[in-house]
Amino acid sequence: MMQQPPPSQTQPGMAPPPPPQGAAGQPPQWGAIPPPMTHQYAPPPQQPPAMWGQPPPQAHYGQVPPPQPYYAAPPAMAAPAAADEVKTLWIGDLQAWMDENYIYNCFAATGEVQSVKLIRDKQSGQLQGYGFVEFISHAAADRVLQTYNGQMMPNVEMVFRLNWASAGEKRDDTPDYTIFVGDLAADVTDYLLQETFRVHYPSVKGAKVVTDKMTMRSKGYGFVKFGDPTEQARAMTEMNGMLCSSRPMRIGPAANKKTTWGSGER
Repeated sequence: MMQQPPPSQTQPGMAPPPPPQGAAGQPPQWGAIPPPMTHQYAPPPQQPPAMWGQPPPQAHYGQVPPPQPYYAAPPAMAAPAAADEVKTLWIGDLQAWMDENYIYNCFAATGEVQSVKLIRDKQSGQLQGYGFVEFISHAAADRVLQTYNGQMMPNVEMVFRLNWASAGEKRDDTPDYTIFVGDLAADVTDYLLQETFRVHYPSVKGAKVVTDKMTMRSKGYGFVKFGDPTEQARAMTEMNGMLCSSRPMRIGPAANKKTTWGSGER
């Protein structure tokens, strides 16, 4: 009786049996232990970018929420300058030819002038005899006020008439009492006419000699402005016939119309 070969052996001329299939359908390496199954990592679905004004997307459970942008508060506005930080001076009793360039050059040596604004008539464009000078600081304006006020202006026989802008504006509201002065000598200037009356009447606010617009020569008459009606009335009689320069003055009432010179009229 013939002996059968063991089933585990391959008979000559026969192919070996196929290896057993793995659980996942992949043939494991012959003789090796199949690796353990691992779960593939899938990134979370991408969220569309949030539109402006919409809340940011919520994080998935178990994930660290993305950092939110930090929006700093806008810087606080600078506090407005206090009342004592006024840095503009009023300048008055100016002659018709004194323009912004002349006034600027009067204070240019300080190196602290920021701007010059002279007031002009809206219709004719003619200078009104006063304006405003702005400096870089209150301290600079105060130094100029203390140094220049009452001193002689360059290239003319006149003194600086300066005040704080706010004070100058308030002074404009006070009434003016003006007299006419005639028969003036050709060499009488605004300053000389003003001081002729001011030594006797402290309320004098200014004086103006009327000049020809073309030649800039005196027409022989002018006006003196007072802040006190009593002193105006006294000057009408007390100064009539008194000398100013080389000639006696002829004094009378001023025409009842608004003058366009002097301290800050609008």
